[in-house]
Amino acid sequence: MFRAPSINELGKMMDLVKYVVFPDFSDIPTWTDGPSAIHDILLAQLATVDAPASIADEFVTSLPEISRLLHTDVEAVAHNDPAVRDLGEVILCYPVVKVMLHYRTAHRLFQLGVARIPRMLSEMAHSATGIDIHPAAQIGEYFAIDHGTGVVIGATSIIGRHCMLYQGVTLGAKNFSYDEQGRPVDKPRHPILEDNVTVYSNTSILGRVTIGHDSVIGGNLWLTHDVPAGSKILQARAVQVPSFNDGGGI
Repeated sequence: MFRAPSINELGKMMDLVKYVVFPDFSDIPTWTDGPSAIHDILLAQLATVDAPASIADEFVTSLPEISRLLHTDVEAVAHNDPAVRDLGEVILCYPVVKVMLHYRTAHRLFQLGVARIPRMLSEMAHSATGIDIHPAAQIGEYFAIDHGTGVVIGATSIIGRHCMLYQGVTLGAKNFSYDEQGRPVDKPRHPILEDNVTVYSNTSILGRVTIGHDSVIGGNLWLTHDVPAGSKILQARAVQVPSFNDGGGI
């Protein structure tokens, strides 16, 4: 008989993960044993996807590293946004914190071989924030997204340390191939961003291309080729056309 993981229970688990990572910014009672409660919920959900019970233990041991990574993400947001007044504001108000909380949890479960649940966690954050990060993507520490709505990060994307994306950025595939049965082949097809890369709003970087470290990619670009380290890539200048008197639009 088919059993599905419970979205409500996964939501409770994520509230507890937030409590463990950011205890001063959670309404979970302070007497709660967060890791134990996470373990119990995850154990029950693992049973619905026939995953080994031992994964619950392995995940709980990963919580300190997940916490460390998330605190670097909070620092990165504060470092890249002059509107931030304190780290608490980032934790409570910035959508990237929610999406990265879900992503880093989902990514660890994906690494442990868990079916369905990582994608469900990612989609829960996607629905809440408009930011779509596949749990298989690899994202380094000190990662930041400003605003964020419309950001898409594909499954085989690799993002280095100290990278920054703005709203509407897509790290996507340009094309993909099929096997002999006509099924799409899951192979590397998304971009690699090396360390210290910034990508501005509404830019699409497509295919297995590499954006070299310390590069800045401007907004509204369609990029399908490698970029050397230290580059600054901008769109062509806007062109002003003569005005007209009849009709409307451009």
